[in-house]
Amino acid sequence: MKISEQVAFVTGANRGFGRHLAIELVSRGAKVYAAARNLESIDIPGVIPVKLDITNPQEVAEAAATAKDVTILINNAGVSTGASLLDGDLDHIHLEFNTHFFGTLSMIRSFAPILANNGGGSILNILSALSWLSTGSIGAYSAAKAAEWALTNDLRISLYPQKIRIAGLHVGYMETDMTSGVNAPKSNPAEIAKIAIDGIESGSFEILADDLSRMIQSALAGGVAAIYPNLA
Repeated sequence: MKISEQVAFVTGANRGFGRHLAIELVSRGAKVYAAARNLESIDIPGVIPVKLDITNPQEVAEAAATAKDVTILINNAGVSTGASLLDGDLDHIHLEFNTHFFGTLSMIRSFAPILANNGGGSILNILSALSWLSTGSIGAYSAAKAAEWALTNDLRISLYPQKIRIAGLHVGYMETDMTSGVNAPKSNPAEIAKIAIDGIESGSFEILADDLSRMIQSALAGGVAAIYPNLA
């Protein structure tokens, strides 16, 4: 896949990692639809702004009707409420799942026929190292991202015969508004965006963008004892 020949649709493109993804795609010559809940917040030169809340089925349908030439869908829109599964606000937990799981699913169900009609293409789901690991403090986010990872694995199988490749990007903390309160090493989102688009271009199914993601993935085979040594 040559990115310069593609038409991409990026959700949550007005700020943070989504903005870097849109900028990277434009820099490589792609046509880019940049989606966000607030159109006025999209200020990237060269993109086509689209109003979209991925938890709103009507807006998802309208976005799909607008962007009939898409060959790359990037499901980046996300939220982090900080809710605990044990005693967090249930509305916050529902918001995490409605965004990361049901919102992503809604986008794929609406755009997969478009990609298939255009001869195939790629879908990239922005996952997280926390889809494989829970810290015990933001359980709603980890659980929702784990569900999105499972969604990615299932639909990857279902859509492959239609020449649609689904990739998952696993990454730790990035320097964005969402992680402003996190005291931990953070990656440069512009660099991670380059890695993500390189992965799409090369046809990767799984993109591990940093050392943390690679370390956690390698520990999965060791089970609970390897991932959570404090429980041993």
